[in-house]
Amino acid sequence: MTLSVAIQSKHFANGHCAIRDLGFTARPGEFLAIVGPSGAGKTTLLKIISGLDTAFEGRLQMPSAGKIGFMFQEPRLMPWLTVEQNLRLVDKTADSTKLAQSLAKVGLKDCANLFPNQLSGGMQRRVALLRAFSVAPQLLLMDEPFQSLDVPTANQLRAHLLELWQDIKPTVLFVTHNLQEALALADRVLFLSTGPSHIALDLPLDLPRPRGVDSPAVQALAQQLLQRYPDLLKGRVD
Repeated sequence: MTLSVAIQSKHFANGHCAIRDLGFTARPGEFLAIVGPSGAGKTTLLKIISGLDTAFEGRLQMPSAGKIGFMFQEPRLMPWLTVEQNLRLVDKTADSTKLAQSLAKVGLKDCANLFPNQLSGGMQRRVALLRAFSVAPQLLLMDEPFQSLDVPTANQLRAHLLELWQDIKPTVLFVTHNLQEALALADRVLFLSTGPSHIALDLPLDLPRPRGVDSPAVQALAQQLLQRYPDLLKGRVD
């Protein structure tokens, strides 16, 4: 079933309106990136879609009986549990062989019995990425999951993300401030306006995969977009 989002308005308790007349659809298995200025309501949008925030005016149509994965800005691993135990929190049926295979896939072959404080920041994000996919979600929400990482580590995680996504093809909503990251990963990019936010530009992408953040095609498209819409990343396309 297609994901359909139609938010008429989202107000906070202080009366501030964060979102108004924001709507889009996403096909099963489609990878959407969401880009917008700070304060545009990107995280709020994900919380509404996930069901964590139900205080809004509007309508959501979700994949029927579909599981939702959520990867936050921070790994949010349980510090008193090992890597394997953190993964079992969301997939209690996984056997040790399956977990070992999953960890090896993201370069964590010998890390099952380590605790989060024994892992680097990038390694913790890999565990969080596996955890998000371990429920075989039909919808995966990702809130700036690779922010504050060095370039090589972020590139590795993007590659792991695409590999895992292509295995089971969930619909993905990926929030980022990084234009090149959005263009490298997504099938479509939704650019949000300043608050109260709406979709300022819905951009389908037809660049062939794989495409890296620093690839000439991605860099050229980013330059073209910013030349045509100088204030695009500020939420304006006029």
